[in-house]
Amino acid sequence: MGRIIRHIIAIIAAVTFPVAALTANDAKGPAAGDTASLPGEAAAETAEETAPVIDIKAMLFGHIGDSYQWHITKIGDKDIIIPLPVIVHSSTGWHVFLSSRLEEGPYKGLYCAEGGKYDGKIVEKDASGNEIRPLDISITKNVAGLMINGIIVVLLVLACSRWYRKHDVLKEAPTGVAAVLEPVINFINDDVIKAAIPGNHSRKYAPYLLTAFFFILVNNLMGIVPVFPGGANTTGNIAVTLTLALFTFVAVNLFANRHYWKDIFWPEVPWWLKAPVPLIPLTELLGIFTKPFALMIRLFANIMAGHAIILSFVSIIFLTVKLGPVINGTMSVITVVFGIFMDLLEILVAFIQAYVFTMLSAVFIGLAHEGEKSPDGKTEIAENN
Repeated sequence: MGRIIRHIIAIIAAVTFPVAALTANDAKGPAAGDTASLPGEAAAETAEETAPVIDIKAMLFGHIGDSYQWHITKIGDKDIIIPLPVIVHSSTGWHVFLSSRLEEGPYKGLYCAEGGKYDGKIVEKDASGNEIRPLDISITKNVAGLMINGIIVVLLVLACSRWYRKHDVLKEAPTGVAAVLEPVINFINDDVIKAAIPGNHSRKYAPYLLTAFFFILVNNLMGIVPVFPGGANTTGNIAVTLTLALFTFVAVNLFANRHYWKDIFWPEVPWWLKAPVPLIPLTELLGIFTKPFALMIRLFANIMAGHAIILSFVSIIFLTVKLGPVINGTMSVITVVFGIFMDLLEILVAFIQAYVFTMLSAVFIGLAHEGEKSPDGKTEIAENN
């Protein structure tokens, strides 16, 4: 094991040291070679002046933020970009076009704002010259990522069900996709859903909870993949996690039984905690909204923070260019090692966050279907309605 680790470190060093040295040399600009003939301080000052300034904040938010195009890579001075459909309703009506049209300037009065509260968004100007946002339902990078990841989930489920339709499970062990998904499905269904939701209610909510688990898991994992079709920060977008939390909020409160609402508005606590000041009922009522809020923030914060940390490690390579090839190469190796560690940790977090969201959703749904409590304080079997 130690020999394998040493080989891995040697390979990383062999790759990163030359890259770091080339990066340091290229960053000094076309006139960098002229600095060799200058005195020590003058050469250092010239190299520092010609080195490009890296906007770490713009780079970080550019990667984890949403956009109207999908940046693939950069070859030389040319950016390889997939333009995405722009669908807006402005003061002049509906407009559908590719985002590449906006690179040439305003198109039909529409353009991408630079700075201000609408930074990076498509805007137009009103009669007073103020920037206003039209109705925007464009297929942005995150929307396209959600579509791609949704298709992946559907294909995985269909591939699994296809195997079970064509094989006898009593005679054959699952293979392929079915072999991978079956233990995960059994674990989530038996140890999470059935354990949290009482009675026969677990069968009604299992399809939603299993779908939520695999959808979040696939989006988390695809967000770690740095190349197309991965890299979209979907579950690191608070709008996506808000929507997922709203589904759980509806599943909990729309189909809850009467005992759930009784425990909220008239819980079994001393009367002076319920009247004349309804202290406990107000607290319980507030809890209806704090539960989905916790689901939303937990998933959003963990995924976005993981992406931001990895990008911050990568930015160290560019920040240390001015310090010379030796320091830059050393920091590059350290950055790569920590980056690999964070990538592995992100894979673990992807599973954990999908599991936690599903588990808490199942617990909240289960609480909405518990039966009336008996005098000894034990919970009776939940109602079937």
